[in-house]
Amino acid sequence: MRCPLCGNVEDKVIETRTLAEGGAVRRRRECSGCGYRFTSYEKVEDKPFMVIKHDGRREPFDRDKIERGLDRAIRKRPIPMLAIERIANEVVDETYRAGSLARELSSAAIGEIVLEKLSKLDRVAYIRYASVCRRFENLDEFVEEIRKLETVGSEPPTKLARG
Repeated sequence: MRCPLCGNVEDKVIETRTLAEGGAVRRRRECSGCGYRFTSYEKVEDKPFMVIKHDGRREPFDRDKIERGLDRAIRKRPIPMLAIERIANEVVDETYRAGSLARELSSAAIGEIVLEKLSKLDRVAYIRYASVCRRFENLDEFVEEIRKLETVGSEPPTKLARG
């Protein structure tokens, strides 16, 4: 640590105290060159989890966006809010696990995690979400996605998933 008075880089720590419930450390120091005493603070710099958008931009991960997207997908569907809360929690957990090393994940990968959860819950909500997530541009894309959904499993989602 550089002395603010003389610029010397050698000092000794006289006292250390933990602040902010362990989130920061306060150190009293004494310069070895001039004897000046000063205080330094250390804090862990937490890198936020980032989402890589389709156009390459990066923005901080926002759980509220997941919940808003799910809310739009299930609008006027017989799905309890508790199920949406559970899915949102699962999506957040899986997103952080999938991007844990780089602390980032593409929005497309996050969308696929959401779609996997919705496919087990409600097919209409799945198609609604897929149309936005995968950017459907025409009716053929809707039809193709519905066909894929039919081949994955002909059984409708269980009543247990609905609440």
